[in-house]
Amino acid sequence: MFRPIVAAQAVGAPVPASAETVIRYMMDHPLDFEPGSRYAYSNFGYAVLGRVIERVTGMSYEEYVRSAVLAPAGARRARIGRTQRDGRAPGEVAYHYPQNAMSVFPGGGTVPWPYGGFHLEAMDSHGGWIASTVDLLRFIAAVDGRADPPDILSRATIDTMVARPAIAEWADSPYYYAMGWLVRPQGDDANWWHGGALAGTKTLLVRTHHGLAWAILTNTSPLNVAGDLMADFDRALWEGIGGVTAWPEHDLFGSFP
Repeated sequence: MFRPIVAAQAVGAPVPASAETVIRYMMDHPLDFEPGSRYAYSNFGYAVLGRVIERVTGMSYEEYVRSAVLAPAGARRARIGRTQRDGRAPGEVAYHYPQNAMSVFPGGGTVPWPYGGFHLEAMDSHGGWIASTVDLLRFIAAVDGRADPPDILSRATIDTMVARPAIAEWADSPYYYAMGWLVRPQGDDANWWHGGALAGTKTLLVRTHHGLAWAILTNTSPLNVAGDLMADFDRALWEGIGGVTAWPEHDLFGSFP
């Protein structure tokens, strides 16, 4: 997914490669192992899933997710981002990274890595979304298995989404990767989380076993930083909530667009 020039040239398609072009390119590559026998995080797998959604629904991936998932969750500003700076959405931040890259667009030359070092539009279903922290929290509140606010998924679907896979490497692990979430069982509930990073951003979305959730978004991903930036942020939030003795009972989502 991060070789859009190589993939496009290999199949004689326009540069940079679309998700469909990458899939054509990958069809000539053998599988690394029998599906279902091992775990390996696969951006390519999510790219294929996006195309399956399009075939099943007859809609673009972005259109379907925004209308069927995000709008019912109240996360109406989330959308697929654009690679180049002039395509920034209203209110979108600028991204910063301490290195430049050769543009994936023909004749683009050297560019800031977040603005042409990769082809964001082709990453739609595996990392192309932009959203505010508030909209990410609206989303998690709509799929978290809790009664308030009501979920947009059935209980059976949520249980399937976070079930432990039947593969040996997760059998005795204290946590595992389910369907889109890392899950750590805790008592009769579980913590769920998922993070991500591109040049110019690092992110983390967490749903805790005791009724909380948080989203962390940065508009940079610095090089040569000791430790794990997201782990440090996450640890600070876990420590911070430990000192809270009373939470507001009113809903603040209505205060944000």
